[in-house]
Amino acid sequence: MMRIKMKVMIMLLIAVASADAQAEWKPVEGKIMTRWAKEVNPDNPLPEYPRPQMRRDSWMNLNGLWDFARMSSATPAVYDRKILVPFPVESALSGIAEAVKPDDTLYYRRTFTVPESMKEQRVRLHVGAVDWEAQVFVNGHKLGTHRGGYAPFQFDVTDVLNESGEQEVRIVVKDPTDRGFQPLGKQVLNPKGIFYTAVSGIWGTVWLEGVSVTHVDKLEMVPNLADETLTLAVHLNGDDDGILMRASATLDGEAVATATGQAGEALTLKMANAELWSPSSPTLYDLTVTLERNGKTLDSVDSYFGMRELTLGKDESGINRLFLNGSVLFQYGVLDQGMWPDGLYTAPTDEALRYDVEMVKKLGFNMIRKHIKTESARWYAHCDRIGMLVWQDMPSRLPSEASHGDNEGATNFFHEWGEIMDSLRNYPCIVMWVPFNEGWGQFDTEKVVAWTKERDPSRLVNNASGWHDKNVGDVRDVHQYPGPGTAPLEENRAIVLGEYGGAAYIVEGNQWPDPDWPGLPCATIGDMRDAYDELLNKLRPMIRSSLAAAVYTEITDVEGEANGFMTYDREVLKFDVDRTKEKHEQLIGILK
Repeated sequence: MMRIKMKVMIMLLIAVASADAQAEWKPVEGKIMTRWAKEVNPDNPLPEYPRPQMRRDSWMNLNGLWDFARMSSATPAVYDRKILVPFPVESALSGIAEAVKPDDTLYYRRTFTVPESMKEQRVRLHVGAVDWEAQVFVNGHKLGTHRGGYAPFQFDVTDVLNESGEQEVRIVVKDPTDRGFQPLGKQVLNPKGIFYTAVSGIWGTVWLEGVSVTHVDKLEMVPNLADETLTLAVHLNGDDDGILMRASATLDGEAVATATGQAGEALTLKMANAELWSPSSPTLYDLTVTLERNGKTLDSVDSYFGMRELTLGKDESGINRLFLNGSVLFQYGVLDQGMWPDGLYTAPTDEALRYDVEMVKKLGFNMIRKHIKTESARWYAHCDRIGMLVWQDMPSRLPSEASHGDNEGATNFFHEWGEIMDSLRNYPCIVMWVPFNEGWGQFDTEKVVAWTKERDPSRLVNNASGWHDKNVGDVRDVHQYPGPGTAPLEENRAIVLGEYGGAAYIVEGNQWPDPDWPGLPCATIGDMRDAYDELLNKLRPMIRSSLAAAVYTEITDVEGEANGFMTYDREVLKFDVDRTKEKHEQLIGILK
């Protein structure tokens, strides 16, 4: 009876806390919202484990309502508002929805209690993404500064924690948006046309992790189909003296391969007769890595990998093509800018994040070009599981602003691009890196491509998607609107169409206010479908003669743009799914 009463009391306390949170927060009205906005829980937004490629049981989500202030001068004495982390300041779901000026400083604060399970562990504070410069303090101690708006970062907070009770974390953010030198994609202070509302502050999950003194810090996995192996580099943090590393791969719970080695050694898992990962068969192997010393397990992490290989080669006609697992595969993709009317850079829920990938799959595409943005780690895991190839852009600068080529900008470019690549290198879905788009901030292209190739030799590199091709990398990429278009065949590179299309139709009631980029305007949905069919008819002979891949613009409407397969709020699908899928599968099958 006592246990029942205790459970009832706990449930009542949770209900009261939830009611208090709801009273302190609500989405800012005035813009269209997605259906998932109603599911956002201010007590625990985006509660899913944030790092699918390296999982531990010991973790705590710090998303939720934080104290907040936006100031243009000194540090505030009082935090005068609440903000819902991890939604950016300018978004409706943050509860703020205010523009951030280049001279503003954003102040975040919350308290937490370290879980009992972490009391004997090292405690790390992870931040999924902050745009752009973040200073992190715990209990008044500055842990460090991170610059970069598109990659996760972390700090060890163990040595500044109080022995018991509440702990305080503060994050202080500066973001010059389009007045600085940093990569920023399509963010502008005055959004119009193909440029969008800026994103400032925390926009990725904040969380705590408990780890042993010596623990796995990072994994690097490279499959090799010719050797039927997976090479695994295990990077450690802490004293690695006497450490034995063990790795085991399973498929559907059945043991497949094991490997052991000393700290600092690369492990090799023998993957004979492996089931290969592809869009049509996205097989993923589970991976567990443990660290032992004197027979005692110190650390264990769970991960996964796919056995797949991307290469450039010639077909029977001598035309350079993109090969997946030794076979020619025409990659037909859609441009995806990863924007949400209610959360901007941050999807309202994980279900919403997964929905976009699932819809691309249902429409019969086999590739997504993640355009001028990165995503949370969970988005790439969804692509891995669903079976979707990804071209990953660097969020290059806008063409009207300072080049990356100045010393500070160039140094920062390599820093941020390296962080992005390192954080995403283990996802099988990613098949191509795209450092530049249409000349935006483009500089030292030959050097950037060589640097990218050296950092990750296992993937293809697109030197510049559209415009200013520098005759390096694995593909020559052209853009043509409405197009389609191609380029003359080359001896050493494949020809791809990085952007084309843009047939647009405005669905009243599901559109961002005042759409102002017409694309290829259509009077009705039927006209839009007809325009798209005409584009596909023009594309087919280009595939036979030269094109190895093509990317249609785009999966959803975005702010001023109305050229999506779906409306910006994802409520209206402008195309018939089955009919469109059939057409796309026929298109992809041309080279088979």
